[in-house]
Amino acid sequence: MITNKMINTNNLLRILSLFITFVCTTAVIAQEKSKDTITVYKKKVLESTEVDLLMSYYTQDGDNAAVTGGIGTEELTDLTPTIVVSIPLNDDDVLTIDASVSAYTSASSSNVNPFDGEGVADPFVASSGASQEDVLTTLATSYSHSSDDRNDIWSVNAAIASEYDYFSIGFGGGYTKLFNEKNTEISVKGNVFLDTWNAIYPSELRDQPSFIPFEDESRNSYSLGLGFSQILSEKLQGSLALDIIHQEGLLSTPFQRVQFADVTDFNIPGQPFVYGDDIERLPETRFKIAAGGRLHYYINEIFVIRTFYRYYTDNWGINSHTASIEVPVKITDQFTIYPSYRYYQQTAADYFAPFNEHLSTQKFYTSDYDLSDFDAHQYGFGISYTDILTKFHIWKFRFKSVDLRFNQYERSTGLTASIVSGGLSFVVE
Repeated sequence: MITNKMINTNNLLRILSLFITFVCTTAVIAQEKSKDTITVYKKKVLESTEVDLLMSYYTQDGDNAAVTGGIGTEELTDLTPTIVVSIPLNDDDVLTIDASVSAYTSASSSNVNPFDGEGVADPFVASSGASQEDVLTTLATSYSHSSDDRNDIWSVNAAIASEYDYFSIGFGGGYTKLFNEKNTEISVKGNVFLDTWNAIYPSELRDQPSFIPFEDESRNSYSLGLGFSQILSEKLQGSLALDIIHQEGLLSTPFQRVQFADVTDFNIPGQPFVYGDDIERLPETRFKIAAGGRLHYYINEIFVIRTFYRYYTDNWGINSHTASIEVPVKITDQFTIYPSYRYYQQTAADYFAPFNEHLSTQKFYTSDYDLSDFDAHQYGFGISYTDILTKFHIWKFRFKSVDLRFNQYERSTGLTASIVSGGLSFVVE
């Protein structure tokens, strides 16, 4: 006999079954919609096109010009305007174009031919010839693609650079992986640069029968970089980097002179300029390794400490240490100042000797003080303003930030340099 209780139980089971089916179906549909929503509405890597207008002015002076064999003026000025445009191609892909023009005037390079001016030939006085100035033009572009979950980033890049006696083309790529809820990051990158010199030699050596010019004027550079970054705590972040570089080809600078101690000096009476006995000659291969790390510590809403250290070594005998610290201080929500200090120390290359101390029996030699034993200090200060809401407009450009920095560089060899740099950032509507 079927009772009302049994009927009610069956109905209850049927209703419960239908409810469970409904819930499961709804969950599946919701999950699929959720996946679709993630695909359709995922956050763009770059929301809008951004434009950075950069400018730097560099000036230096010293008394150890490599062009004149390790003595003479190192006076140089350089002005470099740069524009960087980052364009979002879609949600995942960004194209960046970087163009710059470096216009410099160099008292030392003017003495490649110290006799083409109107005054006396003097290593401490710039010749008025055309070689005192030049322009380096550089164009670089990069393309990056990010995965849907933003944990994988692939990139490729290419660059071209040209000036009067030099041409370079470069290309490369990289891969970055984020995991551990984006608290850990590893990266690898590689680049190749293919350079060609249009060798210009010191004027007094060009017509000497004993002078031997370089047969191969090309130089190739291959680099591999490995990176690791880790968020160690809420306030501490660290990173490690390893760079390996191999170079081959013409690694000497063709217009840099060398004078030999065992060869009699020669100069025109009344003109203090000493003729070069030969040009700088260095090995045709060089292997470099640099390893370093960074630690950034967030003290509070006002202070952050950024530290950096790098060790460098190569098979030319140079070993160096670099250490720096920067302490950004947030004055207001918009203004931040950046005091900084950098220390650098290196040993001399095996092939370096000062003016008139090399011997003609040596195979390799240079009097370039960039390859000498020295230490250097750099003091810096910067200030930046950020328009958080990008309220200020100029036509279709929304102002994002402005940055201005000054650095003073002092080397134990007597070289001093100053650089003023600044930048404006805009978001294009």
